[in-house]
Amino acid sequence: MATVAPMAPVTSQRNVRNDLESSIPKPYMARAMVAPDVEHPDGTPQHDARGMSVLQQHVAFFDQDNNGVVYPWETYKGLRKIGFGILFSMIGGLFFNLLFSYPTLPSYLPSLLLPIYIANIHKGKHPSDSATYDTEGRYMPVNFENMFSKYGKTEHDKLSLKELWDMTEGNRVALDLIGWIVNKLEWGAVYIIAKDEDGYLSKESMRGLFDGSLFENLAKKNARKDKKT
Repeated sequence: MATVAPMAPVTSQRNVRNDLESSIPKPYMARAMVAPDVEHPDGTPQHDARGMSVLQQHVAFFDQDNNGVVYPWETYKGLRKIGFGILFSMIGGLFFNLLFSYPTLPSYLPSLLLPIYIANIHKGKHPSDSATYDTEGRYMPVNFENMFSKYGKTEHDKLSLKELWDMTEGNRVALDLIGWIVNKLEWGAVYIIAKDEDGYLSKESMRGLFDGSLFENLAKKNARKDKKT
C-alpha cells in the first residue's frame, strides 16, 4: 500500500499517516457527533453534542438563543465573545450570514434577515477545504490527522501561519475562487484568536474549531478576563 508515487513528487512532499488505527478505531469512518484525533480517540471530553452533527456543533455556538437559527447580530455577538474587535465582528457577522444564509434556507425564497439554519448547515459546505467535514457534516479523523502529516513541517502537532497558508493552497480546487477566499479567511481568523505565544496554531485548537469547543473555551477565557478587569 504505497503512499508515495516516484513520478508524483507532491506525494512525498505531503505525507499521509499509516498508523492511525493503533490509536483511532476505523479512522477512515466518518464520525457523526464526535471529533476524535490520536490524542483524543473519543473526542472532546465533557463536550455535549446535543445530538448535532460535528458541523452543526461548530455553528451552534453562534446560536445565542438556541432556536436553531443564527442571525447576523448573533454572529456578531459570538465573534465578540471569542475575542474579535467590534469592526471585524460587524463585518464578519454580515459576511458569514450573506454567504451561508441562502444555501441553508428551508425554502427557495431569500430572507432579508439573512438567517442561517443550523439543521441545513451541511448545504453551506464549500470546496477547497480540508475535507475534515464530509458533505453531510460528519467528521473525518483521517483527513484531520493528514493536515499535520502533510503540512506540519516544523512541529508535528501545530501549524505556523506559513504552513496554514500552504495548507489552504494545497486544498485549492480548480476554478473555485469563492472557496479559495473563504478558506483563507476562515483559517486566518482562527489563527488570530487562537495562536499560541510562539505563533503556532495547535492541533488541539484546530480540533476544537471543528466541534465548536474552541469557541466555548475562548468565550469562557475572555469572560474571566472581563470579570477581573
